[in-house]
Amino acid sequence: MLDDLDRALVHALRVDGRAPFSRIAAVLDVSPQTVARRYRRLRAEAGLRVVGLADPQQVGRTQWLLRLTAGPQAAQNLAQALVRRSDTAWVKLSSGGTEITAIVDTGPGPDGHSLLLRDIPRSAAVTDVAAHCLLHTYRGGPSAWPVSTEALTEDQQARLRPTAPDLPATDLPATDLPTMSPSSVSAPATSRPRADLDEADHTLLGALHRDGRTPLGDLAAATGRTPATIGRRLAELRSDGTVFLDVELDARLLGADMQALLWLSVAPAHLDRVGRALATHRELAFVAATTGPSNLAALALCSDPADLHRYVTQRLGAVPEITALESAPVLRTLKAAGPVPAPPGLVRP
Repeated sequence: MLDDLDRALVHALRVDGRAPFSRIAAVLDVSPQTVARRYRRLRAEAGLRVVGLADPQQVGRTQWLLRLTAGPQAAQNLAQALVRRSDTAWVKLSSGGTEITAIVDTGPGPDGHSLLLRDIPRSAAVTDVAAHCLLHTYRGGPSAWPVSTEALTEDQQARLRPTAPDLPATDLPATDLPTMSPSSVSAPATSRPRADLDEADHTLLGALHRDGRTPLGDLAAATGRTPATIGRRLAELRSDGTVFLDVELDARLLGADMQALLWLSVAPAHLDRVGRALATHRELAFVAATTGPSNLAALALCSDPADLHRYVTQRLGAVPEITALESAPVLRTLKAAGPVPAPPGLVRP
């Protein structure tokens, strides 16, 4: 379990994943060296990582929730194959190790759907496959699991919120640095793909996906732009929701020893209202409307099986619009939002 300072650091990174250690230290009333040590320890021991994620709609991609069923050994091998792909995230083994769930990003054209149309059908080990298009996300992405954002006061969060642009203090006078509100950071301005993203922007997004705290100098070197230019561009992409920063952490360290995927059926007339209501539940880290026979998918994080039973029977059971519910305990998360780091000594292309 994390102590109070660890939880405060995680919450601070939720507010601004690129906040300097010095600013976090000032808000938490500790030294920058203490914050740096805690960050390194949590990275090494708790899987803590900041990753930059692009809003799928603004970069012209569609997300699918994939469910595969196979024998126990075949499922392990298939899951590892999905982990290695660049178009997958949140790869989980559930249902006794025979079912795999994953988020799959697809792009325009047949090549953008290669996993769904070509690669999976070639695998004889798959006994059942279902792909559900994610239509709307009620919780997930920029909106974090509430349990990971309970350590800081409103005043501390206000002091940590990012300022635009993401530049060294010498690049612009302080009076020219407007504050980015939480809504401006997390809410995309439009659901249409952006037409102004060039090759350097995509390189920037790729670098942030590997490490959301990559220094401006390294981002500038990767994109061929100056640090000042890349700082302003990053601030612009963050302020309009094109890219947001997510924080990966082993949820068990926050008391969630029981994870379960939930598949719920709701009458279409009530779908949006129920989705918004579930997004307020403290037990849920992910809620989305999907295609398919179950039109709501969710991820519940509970302390133990009894806690999950209480949540399903009392909180979800009290929602009359939910007509059916399927649950699948998660045994292991093999991949989170960001790419899996290469083993030491191995450099992946």
